[in-house]
Amino acid sequence: MQDRVIITCALTGAGDTVGKSEHVPVTPEQIAASAVEAANAGAAVVHIHVRDVDSGQGSRDVGLYREVVERIRDSGVDVVINLTAGMGGDLVIDQEDPLKPVDGTDFVNGLQRLPHVEELLPDICTLDCGSLNFGEGSQLYVSTPDMLRVGAQRILELGVKPELEIFDTGHLWFATKMINEGLIAPPPLFQLCMGIPYGAPANPELLQTMVHMLPADAQWASFAIGRDQLKWVAHSALLGGHVRVGLEDNLYLSKGVKATNGQLVERAVQIVEDLGGTTASPDEARAQLGLK
Repeated sequence: MQDRVIITCALTGAGDTVGKSEHVPVTPEQIAASAVEAANAGAAVVHIHVRDVDSGQGSRDVGLYREVVERIRDSGVDVVINLTAGMGGDLVIDQEDPLKPVDGTDFVNGLQRLPHVEELLPDICTLDCGSLNFGEGSQLYVSTPDMLRVGAQRILELGVKPELEIFDTGHLWFATKMINEGLIAPPPLFQLCMGIPYGAPANPELLQTMVHMLPADAQWASFAIGRDQLKWVAHSALLGGHVRVGLEDNLYLSKGVKATNGQLVERAVQIVEDLGGTTASPDEARAQLGLK
């Protein structure tokens, strides 16, 4: 186990969860308040998506990101800011005419996924390291090697730490290739994302295999979704990783009991401490991850 386990709270995501729990934050004010709540509960890092305030759907609006980040920075609460840069990779195709994108498509190139990162210069931004079939139906998440190299180079120029989002073993293979090409500054930071259809299943043995594939100097975390989220805190911590919880990936504290982000973080702190570990402060997380 790490001397100091970093807890990340993924606050809201972009999934269709707003109507499933009243606790999922939607407006910039709500997302920022949830970030402060999570930080006060023990999260060293907050992972941030934004949502259209009317529809509740995920958004790439730079103005929404700006308001969230400004509110967090103005709150006086210290927390490491991690902005998603994964929006803009959604491609939904028509089965009869596969070259025709249909409703739900939000597909732009690698650089067009980064304007909020360029303006706001967060501590961390995500880089989704490959493509996959995203759930049932005909939705794909597309992040090609060319897109990834362009994005990684720009993130490197900005001095932002990329969190390498790994949804399957091939993504880990390519992320390691980018590290070897000098596109990722050391130490590399990996997030092993488990149980998301149809990437890597939430299997502890597979997690252990993926951990063994990581570069020797890697910092890493892992999470699983839904009912596996809280047990995955233990799996990840015991294998020497950091952990992630939050309403992006799971809405419940226990069966039938809806959670807030703060409650999920509190439970993660409890799990780490019950295992004999200690959670990291934001400054300790910055030191471990090599952040400015």
